[in-house]
Order: sequence, then structure tokens, then C-alpha cells
Amino acid sequence: MKKTSLMVIAIVMVAMAINAQDNAVQPYFQLDQLPKLINIMPPPPAFDSPEFANDVVRYGWGKIQRQDPERVAQAIADAEWNDHAKLYALWQDAFGLEITEANTPEIWTLLETSLATTDPMRKETKEFYKRQRPFERYEDSMPSNEEAELAGEGSYPSGHSLRGWGISLLLAQIAPQCADAIYRRGWEYCDSRVIVGAHWQSDVDNSRAAASIGFCALQGSEAFIAQMKKAQAEYIEKTQGQSGVSAIAVDKASKSSRTYNLQGQPVTNEYHGIVIEQGKKSIK
Repeated sequence: MKKTSLMVIAIVMVAMAINAQDNAVQPYFQLDQLPKLINIMPPPPAFDSPEFANDVVRYGWGKIQRQDPERVAQAIADAEWNDHAKLYALWQDAFGLEITEANTPEIWTLLETSLATTDPMRKETKEFYKRQRPFERYEDSMPSNEEAELAGEGSYPSGHSLRGWGISLLLAQIAPQCADAIYRRGWEYCDSRVIVGAHWQSDVDNSRAAASIGFCALQGSEAFIAQMKKAQAEYIEKTQGQSGVSAIAVDKASKSSRTYNLQGQPVTNEYHGIVIEQGKKSIK
């Protein structure tokens, strides 16, 4: 009886493992088929270099930005990593379209598969250099409360910045008429990592370049090109080809019109409670 039970359990576990593999996102390329960032990127600046002096200046700039409630709320929201629906929502105003698995399945598939391909590119370089993060060097607290999660993990290159700039490149390829607003939002997303003290400016700058390397590599995949065409067609269908989307997106991005709750999460017009809007607290 016990042998039968053990056999049943084993069969169930194998079935679950196979199902998990089937549900996993298959990248466009395996990691060993992509350019190796460790062979391309320069080492992070030495602590006695002029480049690190700039990192220190930019760290101070980031601390000043924390005095702006709206900007620090945005930086906290930009720290999202695991919930991709919340992550893609950060570009909604600039992109001119809500990105969800249900509402935009082709765009969602393109983004998910692309990130599954390019996100791992950072790991070897990050592990090799093990660069100390700003909040660790200065024993500082982070407004995004990521200390426990990030402590001891190298800061170079920035995974958030590589991902955020990569998303911007992809969305701009889908909707080139919105490129200005999309890139502006992506730039701010990367700067948010300096503001919360997660990364040095040189981490972020080099990660934008690394994201561009990954983006160029994606263009060599026939599967990526085919999915990009589907995503572009879906965008046109969902926006009904409105030429005014770009102007609206640029206007929203330039005015930083998003409203956030006190936890730094974007909220809709239907939200009721205390919010931060245009740098001021109010009650909706």
C-alpha cells in the first residue's frame, strides 16, 4: 500500500514538473547565443576615479529628488520587479494603451519573451564585479524598502535599468509615433534607481547600453520579428490607428500627470483615499 502511494506521488510530481516546463516562457535565444556583457562592458569605476566622483554627485542628486513627493512616489513604483502587469502599467500613459495579458495578448507575449531572453544577460557581469550598492556604502535607508532584498547583491549592471530601457526600446518599435514619450518614461524609470539608492549613475548608464545590445540581438530572431508584427498590428487595432495618441502621450509624460497612493503605486480616477498628485497630497 505504501509503495503504491509513493508511486502515485512520484507520478504527480513528475507531471507537475513537466507542466511547469511547458508553461515557462521560452526565450528567443539561449543565454550562450547572446553577446556576453562581461566581454563588452568596462569595469565599474574605481572608488578613486573621476567617474566615481560623478557617481557620488549623482547620489546626492538622487537624495535631493526624494524631497519631491511625486518623484519619490514614482521611484518607489518603478522598483516593481515581480508583478509584470504593474511593471508594464508604468508605460501606459506614454504608450497610449493598457498592456495586460488579457487585453493585449500579442504585446504581452512579445514583452514577456523578450525579457526572458535579455534579463539573464546581466547575471555574469553582476556576479563577477559584486559592486557595492550606494545604500550599503553609505548605510542609508531606501524609500523603496529594498534593503533586505538587495543587500550583498552586486549593483553593476542595473537589472532594473537593463529591463526598463529594454521595454522602452520594444514599445517604441511597436508604436514609433509615441517614441519621445516612451523613451522619456524609460529614462525616468532608470533614474529612479539612482533616486532610491539602489544603483550608482554609472550602473544605470552602462545598463542602458547593455539593453540596446540585447535589443539588437533580438532583431536576429525570426520568431521575434514575427511576434513584433503581431504586436504592431494589435496596437493599431486597439488604438484604432488614432494619430493623436502620440501628442496625448507626450503631454501626459511631460506633465507627470500620474496620481499615486501613499505606497507609491499608480491609481486610477476611481480610487478613493489619500493620494499624491502633482507633488501635493489630496483626498479623492
